[in-house]
This record gives sequence, C-alpha cells and structure tokens, in this order.
Amino acid sequence: MLRASLTSVSGLLARNAASVSIIRNEFVTASTTALRGRLFTTSPTSWSDLPPMAEPPAPHAGLRGGSLGQPSLNEDGSAKVSDAEDAWGGPGYMLMKPVYPREYLERVAPTHKPPQRLFEKTGFWAVQSARWTFDRLTGYSEHNSEKVWLHRMLFLETVAGVPGFVAGMLRHMRSLRSMRRDNGWIHTLLEEAENERMHLLTFLQFIQPGPFMRFSVLAAQGIFFNAYLFFYLLSPRHCHAFVGYLEEEAIKTYTHCLREIDAGNLADWDKRPAPLIARNYWHLAPDATMRDVILNVRADEACHSYVNHTFSQMKASDENPFVPGTHQIS
Repeated sequence: MLRASLTSVSGLLARNAASVSIIRNEFVTASTTALRGRLFTTSPTSWSDLPPMAEPPAPHAGLRGGSLGQPSLNEDGSAKVSDAEDAWGGPGYMLMKPVYPREYLERVAPTHKPPQRLFEKTGFWAVQSARWTFDRLTGYSEHNSEKVWLHRMLFLETVAGVPGFVAGMLRHMRSLRSMRRDNGWIHTLLEEAENERMHLLTFLQFIQPGPFMRFSVLAAQGIFFNAYLFFYLLSPRHCHAFVGYLEEEAIKTYTHCLREIDAGNLADWDKRPAPLIARNYWHLAPDATMRDVILNVRADEACHSYVNHTFSQMKASDENPFVPGTHQIS
C-alpha cells in the first residue's frame, strides 16, 4: 500500500511539473513577443518591422576597425573635416575636434587678464613662482636648442593634462552624490584634458623621453594631481584662475618658439613634416610642417586660458556657456 501511495504521489508531481513547464514556456513566449512588439519600439512600427542595418554589425554593434591613413582632402589641399575619423585615422571618438582657419592661427597672441580679486592674485603668483623655478631648473633661455624645446613641451603637456581631468572627475562625483545635473561643465573639462594629451602624443613623434624624464613626469604627476585635487575641493575658483594664468604662460612659450622658427634659429622646424597624428587631429594639409603644429597648439592653449578664466568667474552651479566643441575665441 505504501508503494502504491508513493507511485500515486510521484505521478501527481510529474503532472504538476509538466503543467508548470507549459505555463512557463507560454509566459516566456508571450514576454518575448511583448518585448519585440512594444518595449523596444519608439513608434507604432514594431522592432521586427524596422529596416535592416545598412551594413552587417561588427563583433559589437557599432564598433568598426580603424586603420592609419591619409585624410581626405578638399580642393585647396586641406584635410576634410569629418567626425567619422579620429586623430589616428580610425573611427572618431575625440571629444574636441579643433579646426582653425589659417588667419586665426596667425593672429593668436599672448594676452593677460589682470588679477584683481584674491583668488586671481593667488593663482597668478602661484603660476609666476612655478614658471620662474622651472625655467631656472631647465636652463630655459632666449635661444634654446631643439632638444630643450621638445623636452620642455613634453614635460609641460604631461602636467597640463591633469587639471581638466581632475576637475571633471570631481564634478562628476559631485553630480552623483548630490543627484543633480552638472550643467555641462564635465564635457568641456574633459575636452581640455584630452586636448592636452593629444599635444603630448604629437610631440612624442619627435623625441622619446629617457629614464630621468620619465621619473620627473612620474614625480610631478604624483604631486600635482593630488595637490590640484585637494585645492579644487577647497576652491574651484582658485584652481580655474590658476589654470587660466598657466595657459597664458603656455601661449607665451609657444609664441616664443614660433619667433625662433621664423628667425631661423630652429630652421628645420619650418620644413619638418607634421606627423600623421597631428595632420588628422587638426585636419592639416599633407604638406603641413612643425610650425603649423605649434600654431595649432598655441590656439588650443588660448582656448583653455579663456575657458578657465571664464569658469573662475562663475558659480559651480552656473550653466556652462561653452557648447561641446567650442575652441575658437571670437
């Protein structure tokens, strides 16, 4: 009798399991149909009725392999501006795509915003002290060799890429913990950081740093990153004023370099071809030279100086007045 009871119970459980399986399969089928027909549609047309993709998807939809190559050209020989290409000639992912008219590049010149308020004065004198010290340590003078110029540019660009990223990161974290919008600052700050990094990658095509330079960069980055992070937490205005004046000095440095090129003291630089990364990033002509690279770098620094001086006059909650991609001062 016990065996018969167990057999009866087993049969009942098997029938219940089969019923549950049927219900589950019907539910999954119905859910899948609902997802295909309703949840993934932005119009009365269902997902399955949408037209096919223009080309087969890559391993991850939207990703495509890029390759190095010459930029496409306009009739005047300048490179065509295309958001589909990045500085390496592959699919575009750059935040900032600076392209400047020739006449604009030539008329960029050193400017100075007189410090009036306390945060401006502290930023200005901090930059002046840092420059005086750095010039003495590196032997910077009125006439410098090519090696001195390139090492100076390499080192300064490793430092210049820090403030935008630190400020963008801190504002990102602030937005997360306060659960409020950032009002557009993050994008502009990250554009600045990326742009300075592209300067570094460009100059690396001309010279490779040795062990001492790499150690100096490591030490400077460790100190400056943490110092800037600490002071930005205390007073963003002071930090943006500091960067504004720091970029003023960068404009002076690159203007000095251009004068040396034009005077023939760096004669090779007005003939040396611009590297591919520079031609693609700034959309330069195929016959662009090192002088053209310096002109574009100087224009970028003028943009960063203006942006940071503007941010230093604003409240942290104000709306960013610069649309994505802004890089030319009117």
